[in-house]
Amino acid sequence: MGASKSVPQKSIHEFTVKDSKGKNVDLSIYKGKVLLVVNVASKCGFTSTNYTQLTQLYNEYKDKGFEVLAFPCNQFLKQEPGTSEQAQEFACTRFSAEYPIFQKVRVNGPNEAPVYTFLKASKGGFLSKSIKWNFTKFLVDKEGKVIQRYGSTTPPLSIKADIQKALGEN
Repeated sequence: MGASKSVPQKSIHEFTVKDSKGKNVDLSIYKGKVLLVVNVASKCGFTSTNYTQLTQLYNEYKDKGFEVLAFPCNQFLKQEPGTSEQAQEFACTRFSAEYPIFQKVRVNGPNEAPVYTFLKASKGGFLSKSIKWNFTKFLVDKEGKVIQRYGSTTPPLSIKADIQKALGEN
């Protein structure tokens, strides 16, 4: 399984990622917001349920300080084969996604995105820290620390109570 990578960053807000067009996005712009970070794919069996429910969650909580950050990933059976812009267009057109769809990333391995190294170091998965499949979700608090990790089979709507708690609604 390999050794865990050490991560000097203490918050997701310390990272810069690229949007679907390749422009830098400083994640510090999300300070004070609760985030749900998800590796997405357009050709996965979980695609319809996850995108539909992510959009529902976003629409319900966006005005209360909640954001979904979606990172397309082609590492699992090549289920996100197009460009980053095509992935964004798919999510926005087919599922009315208004939340950010970033540049395609690798979530495992030597070329994984540093933000995913941080997420996995913060909350490991079942048996190992590696991401097992598309639509693994990380709930991040307003200070940029990972609260919880959810597997691919966890429907987004099933974590509403955790989102509400992170937003201070419970």
